[in-house]
Amino acid sequence: MTSNDSLPTHAWGHGLATIAADGTVLDTWYPAPRLGTLTEAGAEGEVPAELANEAAPDARRNVRTEVVTTQIALADPPASTSDAYLRLHLLSHLLVAPNTLNLDGLFGHLPITVWTNAGPVLPADFDRLRPSLQRHGIAAHGIDKFPRLLDYVSPDRVRIADASRVRLGAHLAPGTTVMHEGFVNFNAGTLGASMVEGRISQGVVVGDGSDVGGGASIMGTLSGGGTQRVSIGERALLGANSGIGISIGDDSVVEAGLYVTAGTKVYLVGAAARPDGSTPSVKAVELSGRANLLFRRNSLTGAVEAVPRAGAGVTLNDTLHA
Repeated sequence: MTSNDSLPTHAWGHGLATIAADGTVLDTWYPAPRLGTLTEAGAEGEVPAELANEAAPDARRNVRTEVVTTQIALADPPASTSDAYLRLHLLSHLLVAPNTLNLDGLFGHLPITVWTNAGPVLPADFDRLRPSLQRHGIAAHGIDKFPRLLDYVSPDRVRIADASRVRLGAHLAPGTTVMHEGFVNFNAGTLGASMVEGRISQGVVVGDGSDVGGGASIMGTLSGGGTQRVSIGERALLGANSGIGISIGDDSVVEAGLYVTAGTKVYLVGAAARPDGSTPSVKAVELSGRANLLFRRNSLTGAVEAVPRAGAGVTLNDTLHA
């Protein structure tokens, strides 16, 4: 079902849920989530035989897998673990963009889980079964509420150097490269070909052709109670070890090592001088989203400056993002 302006309002999927012996749903994998409703899906709404055949117990992990069919309204908050996982899959399958579906209360529906090379395990069971798991070659690679993206989705024409650096729910457009020290959280990611060598926090989107330099930081909304969502425009560059708490517009650059928060005092180089002859300044948030700016620190005075610039902020190497 869609609204009058053709935006999707519902989604559904057949999934395989992992359920612990105590009834806790640990995860749900949706191989082919869809927008719309089951009623609209017709024959496609039937459970595929190959998925049904995967439902089975796994005594090694003290779990069983069951086929589930989930339908959700995108505007409603998550109502269950399988509902929450469907929303994460919709993002990672690029069916919805970050910040366009309701994720309120998501954390409450995601149990803390031991993620292993054989699938999820309840933490209490992992401790109890540790000797047996080790004999079967099953090892933990994390304990968290969120799993790795690549354990559930293989994004088209995307390179991820280290699977542990990208969470399920990340939105990675074709042509994106995430290097070893890059990180992409859920409900965040790229809208086009991009180079990611820094951290993309929850809620942050990066425009086509942009480069998040090594060690760069983008402030999100999860820690500290922040509400302002940060975005990076197209062909923008965050220099190595830089950081931003404001949005950066198209063809803008933040020099290496400079952190620009919303309250940073920024001097406007090239603007008309004040009556006393001084250079005007503003809080950085007033420049949020502005295109064609270079943010730099004056090496003589230490002042942060915004300088108008022309041309593309960065041009990616096409061979690295094909």
